[in-house]
This record gives sequence, C-alpha cells and structure tokens, in this order.
Amino acid sequence: MSVATTVLVVEDEPKIAALLRDYLQQANYQVHCLDRGDTVADWVRNHSPDIILLDLMLPGKDGLAVCRELREFTQVPVIMITARIDEIDRLLGLELGADDYVCKPFSPREVIARVKALLRRAQALPTQTVATERLHIDVEKFCATVNGQVVDLTPVEFRLLALLASQPGRVFSRDQLMNNIYDDGRIVSDRTIDSHIKNLRQKVHRAAGSEDIIRSIYGVGYKLE
Repeated sequence: MSVATTVLVVEDEPKIAALLRDYLQQANYQVHCLDRGDTVADWVRNHSPDIILLDLMLPGKDGLAVCRELREFTQVPVIMITARIDEIDRLLGLELGADDYVCKPFSPREVIARVKALLRRAQALPTQTVATERLHIDVEKFCATVNGQVVDLTPVEFRLLALLASQPGRVFSRDQLMNNIYDDGRIVSDRTIDSHIKNLRQKVHRAAGSEDIIRSIYGVGYKLE
C-alpha cells in the first residue's frame, strides 16, 4: 500500500472521525479530516485526495449537496456515510454521484474494506480504448465522449458504460452489471443498479441529442446500441 494514498474524512462527530482516522492510518493511508460540508470543495481542489468518506448530515452543507458540488469538477471516488438507512436516501446519494455508502453504526474494518475495494476498482480499469460510431471511451484517460461531446461520469457510471460498450448490442443482466461494480460479494438491490443506469442514460442522452443509445430490455437488463 502506498503511503501517498490520501483519504479525506468529512465527519462532524469527533469520536467517529477519530475512529476512522486511526483505522485508516493503521492501513497505511494518509488521512485528513474536515468537520463541515462547506469546506470540502475548496480543500479537494487544493489537495486532490484519492478517495473521500463523506457523512450525510454535516453543518454548513449536507453531504448530498457536497457530493453534487464535487461532481461539478472531480470524479474522485466518494463513499457516503449515513445514519439514514431508508432506501430513498441511499439511491439519492448514488444518483448525485456517490460511488458507495455505509450505514451507521458500522464496523471500521468494513469501511476499510470498502475503501480498498473502491480504490482497487478505480485502479484496475484496463488500458484500452472502446469506440463505436457515436461513442468513444478512453479508459486510460478516464474520458468518454458521445458525438464528440465529453460526458462527465462518476467512476461507477464510467465502469458501467465501458462494460456496455465493450460488447455493443449484448444485453447485460443486472446481476452482471452488479458484479462488475461491486466485486466484494455484497448484496445490492436492483434499484441501486437502476439508479446508476438512470443517471448514466440521462448524461449520455444529453450528449447524444435525441438518440437513446442505452436501451432497457424489460425483465432482462440493459444494452448499448
């Protein structure tokens, strides 16, 4: 593990922040802690962390607003931390660009495992280019364009699009898509995948104009045309 890997912890409860900091440092990560949401964007612009642990309920600006703000200028992986366990909040967090979430109370070891898994997925993207008539994906540069227009995607959305584009016309089931995103054996609901796909389709559709190049096959899954 490289000591240069930096984790930003945004948590206003001192005991939880200290617990996360201690466990992350034991795992050889560099850790910086913030306790207000309205300080996050400027810090990220100046320091470029490798991953962010972001609490949902924060003074100054809540985690969802912070995540939305971050996605305007960076694709850094974000794990939401929340005590609000209802499914709507989880999906909303993912739709706004979060890559994963953990619920309080949590095991610090579980959080470390999630951090490692998300960093591993981000770093394990193969060096390749995927191209179709309208879509171009440069995996090494983490760049996707539709009809020549750059599409800003979260890491999860990028992985989904790269998978769909790797075999245009093939229908991928939700299970296949979930296994591509979450490789740590967790149980993820179909609604979570549908939420990611919905957000991805909206972004691609805006770039493609009237065309909808990602199609839903009822009861089966999704494909790229």
